[in-house]
Order: sequence, then C-alpha cells, then structure tokens
Amino acid sequence: IIDFKELGLNVAANFKGGEGEYVSHRFVDENNKIMLGTLAPGSSIGYHSHDTDSEIMYFLEGEATVITDAGEEKLLPGQVHYCPMGRSHSLINRGDRDLKFVAVVPAHHK
Repeated sequence: IIDFKELGLNVAANFKGGEGEYVSHRFVDENNKIMLGTLAPGSSIGYHSHDTDSEIMYFLEGEATVITDAGEEKLLPGQVHYCPMGRSHSLINRGDRDLKFVAVVPAHHK
C-alpha cells in the first residue's frame, strides 16, 4: 500500500522549465515513480522528453492541457494521458481550479 498522506510533500518551482509550482507526494523505487500531483491554475510542467522511460497520467480533478509532438489535447477527470518512451510532452493547467492527477513513470529495464 502506498499512502500518499504518509509521504513527504515536494514543491518544485518551474518544474522541467514550466510555470509556477508542481506540488507532489512521491513514491520512488528502482522500478517506478508514482506521484500524486497538483498544479494550481496557471502552473505547468515544461516540455520534456521520456528518452528512457514512459509516463501515464490519470486525471482526478480539474482540466488538463497536454502538449505533445502530435499537438494539443484536453483531458478531464477519469481520462488518461500516456507518453510512450521516446516521446515528449508538457502539462498545463489553464483552468480556474487545481489540477490533480496520479502519474506513474515506470523504468524500462533492458
């Protein structure tokens, strides 16, 4: 069991070159990063590549804007964004309420 309430709070300003703060509770081991994240309105995670891993984001609250090399997509609670290994993306909260999501970044062992 991973209880995010028991994990320390991480606050990252301008995460990956984004705007504002990315606030998260993080579980990290040798195989995965599992995060409960929050972006306040106007905040973002900057455009970045997943050269050696992938990322899955499940949205819980708010409205997400994801920028990928294929364009822009809007996601709502209950939807998932998947960024495969070798691709790039960013996450933006253009809404008027907090954007909350669970992100999983699995390691790709060879």
